[in-house]
Amino acid sequence: MSPLDWSLLLALSMLWGGSFFFVGVAVEALPPFAIVLLRVAIAALALHAVVRLTRTAMPWDGHTWLAFFGMGLLNNAIPFSLIVWGQTQIASGLASILNATTPLFTVLVAHVLTADERLSRGRFAGILLGLAGVVVLIGPEALHGLGKDVLAQLAILGAALSYGFAAIFGRRFKRMGVPPLATAAGQVTASSLMLLPVTMLVDHPWHLEVPGLPVWGAVLGLALLSTALAYVVFFRILASAGAVNLSLVTFLIPVSAIVLGSAFLHETLAPVDFIGMALIGLGLAAIDGRLLPRLGIRPAE
Repeated sequence: MSPLDWSLLLALSMLWGGSFFFVGVAVEALPPFAIVLLRVAIAALALHAVVRLTRTAMPWDGHTWLAFFGMGLLNNAIPFSLIVWGQTQIASGLASILNATTPLFTVLVAHVLTADERLSRGRFAGILLGLAGVVVLIGPEALHGLGKDVLAQLAILGAALSYGFAAIFGRRFKRMGVPPLATAAGQVTASSLMLLPVTMLVDHPWHLEVPGLPVWGAVLGLALLSTALAYVVFFRILASAGAVNLSLVTFLIPVSAIVLGSAFLHETLAPVDFIGMALIGLGLAAIDGRLLPRLGIRPAE
C-alpha cells in the first residue's frame, strides 16, 4: 500500500467509525429497515448529484447494473440490515469487535476465490494481532456479553462475512472501467431499490412517528458521511490496494474513535489504549509485509 492508500484507509476508518454512533441514536426512534433505507437512499441522491456536477460518466448498461445490484446486496443491503438489527440486541462495543473479524473473513474468501491475494502465515498472524488489538482497545469487558443474544452476534458476524465477499466482488469494477464515484452511486441506488419493498412490507413506515431533530441529524450523518463519502473512498482504495488491505479499515475504526475522542472531547488515553494501538500497528505491519524485512526479519509465507 502507498502512503496515499494508508491515508485514505485512515480517513475511511473515521467515516465508518461514526456509523456505530449514528446507528445507536437512530435505533431509538426508527426500525432497522427504515434506517438502512434512509441511509442508502439519501446517499444515492447525494452521489448522483455529485456525478452530475463532476460530469462523471455513469454507465447504464444491463451488465454493469447487474454488478451494481450484486454489490449493493453484499455490501449494503445484507450487512447494513444485520448490523442495525444486531445493535438493537447487543452493545455497540461488542458489535464493533465482531465487525472487526471482517479482515479475517476477507483474507479467507480471497484465498479461495483469487489468485493474487493468497493467505500467508504472516498475513494471518497480522490479522490475529489486529483483532487482539481491537479487543484490548475497546476493552475486554465488551466481550462479557459474548454467548448471550447469540442470534444478534451471529448477525454481526454474518455482516462481516458479507463484507468479505463484497470486497472480492467489487474488484470487477476496476476491470470494467467504472470510476469509483459512479460505482458508489450505482451500488447505493441498487441497494435503495432492493430495500424499498422490504421496508414497506416489514416496517410499515407510514405508521411511524416523525422522529426528532437529533434522529434526523444521525440519519443524515449516516447517509452523507458514513455512506456517500465513505464509499467513494472505499472504491478508490479497493481499486488501488486490493480487498484484503481494504478490509483492514475495521481495525482502524476503534483507533480513530479513541484518537478523535481524545482530540476533540478531551477524553484521556489510558495505557491500555496505547497497548491496543501498538498491537493493531504490529498487525498492520505484518499484513503490509514490508516493515519486517527492513528490520531483518523474514516473514513466513
